[in-house]
Amino acid sequence: MQKHQTELANPNPEFLIKSIAEQGYSLETALADLMDNSITANASRIEVLTKIDEEPFTLFLSDNGDGMSKESLKRNMQFPSKSPEDSRESNDLGRFGLGLKTASFSQTRAFTVLSRKKGTSFYSGLTWDVKHLKDSGKWEMIINSDEEIAEILEQSNNISNDHQNSSNEFIPNTIVVWKGLYKFENFLDVKNKQDALKEEITNTTSEYLSIVFHKFMERQTNRVDIRINNTLVKPFNPFPTDNSNLRALEPLQKVFGKDIVKIQGFVLPNSSIKETKENYNPWTPHNKSLMDMEGLYIYRADRLILFGGWNGLIKKMPRLQLGRLKIDIGNKVDHLFHLNVAKSQINIPHDLKNSFLRAIVHLKAEAQKEYFNHGLKTFTQRPSEHSSELFYKTATNKGVLLRINDEFPLLKSLKSSLSNKQKAELNFILKMSSNLINKVRQVDNVEITGNAEKDGISIDEIVKSINELLNLGMSKEQIKKDILPNLGIKINAHEEISNLLN
Repeated sequence: MQKHQTELANPNPEFLIKSIAEQGYSLETALADLMDNSITANASRIEVLTKIDEEPFTLFLSDNGDGMSKESLKRNMQFPSKSPEDSRESNDLGRFGLGLKTASFSQTRAFTVLSRKKGTSFYSGLTWDVKHLKDSGKWEMIINSDEEIAEILEQSNNISNDHQNSSNEFIPNTIVVWKGLYKFENFLDVKNKQDALKEEITNTTSEYLSIVFHKFMERQTNRVDIRINNTLVKPFNPFPTDNSNLRALEPLQKVFGKDIVKIQGFVLPNSSIKETKENYNPWTPHNKSLMDMEGLYIYRADRLILFGGWNGLIKKMPRLQLGRLKIDIGNKVDHLFHLNVAKSQINIPHDLKNSFLRAIVHLKAEAQKEYFNHGLKTFTQRPSEHSSELFYKTATNKGVLLRINDEFPLLKSLKSSLSNKQKAELNFILKMSSNLINKVRQVDNVEITGNAEKDGISIDEIVKSINELLNLGMSKEQIKKDILPNLGIKINAHEEISNLLN
């Protein structure tokens, strides 16, 4: 075999670093990437602090996670620190082993990481500095001295005390320092720089983190608290399932690679269109509209990777603004989604596109139906006793149903004067009536479960009424064909009814 001559092609360190940094990061996505490392390291608290009273602006991100030894820090500061093909724990939010470096260099030209193993006293420190790379021409990091480490720790503590609500309870094990935020340098006036960074951190970044990490902030155990300049970031859940007006559609599951992909559509109530005009509502964060939030929500190991928009599958449109499709994937198949380094873009694999599109078609139909269902706004969720409303609305995975209010005074009074047989027959007629109304509205009724309180009628009452219809000359076939479907009953689902009619 012929032996070829070779020539060294070592990259220019400065040029390569600046190219690597151009991965589509914004300030909020860069901070989120650093926080992925904190969460993977079992941190329960993450602190972001900024110092903008003088230049260069400085940002500190600290966590109380497991921390790193000197050797581990050196390994994690290398480009890359691991292979994307490596098998990972289910809670590992990393992939390429580049996030710490690329995210940091997307915002600064020099960053330092101090770390110590949890339970130990002394920090190790390493710095990547583009100026040093340019001057030396070598691919090398700076090892921080004990004096430099002590100065960084003191500065971090002083900045925390400069902001309100400082806390002495927080003991960081890893601290990332961005010295100089070059994307905020292109302002002639220093105050404009300060205002721009303050706006970006206080509003845009806080809001983004509140959505992306909401599942971690909402946990009962192993909860993660994120604070920015000593202000706690409150989680924003785009699927507030404790709100009875939110309607969950039937979930789908698809086996894909070594994982299961879970897909479920959710439809917001028509009333949310009006409610989102208020500053604080359960449907949208402060700076976003319903149309901003419509679309796909792709979670990877509980971390929201992508939200808002349909990722090119369909177009955004006002009549779909009430539709949100939740997708859960594990971190064992993320390479098949071609997740980029910044975790801001994803390609849906061809094998899954049909499943996604089927779910979207169903969600589109339900979201549009809800969008045009203005009349339902006048109905309450669950009327109180002595309510003057004969109907109320309830959200189900079939749609928003109208149901007869058993607490309506006249109806309640009438029922109290009837015999059990007459009451059963009245309930039978009322159930058929409300189901037929929903059928006319093109909403499928939920099947009878056998729970009288939930269904509004008991199986015993249905059996008594069917017996009466038979006594009045109606045939079994007529009852099966015309009556049972309008009650939401499958004949073989309930033994008593099946025995009566078969």
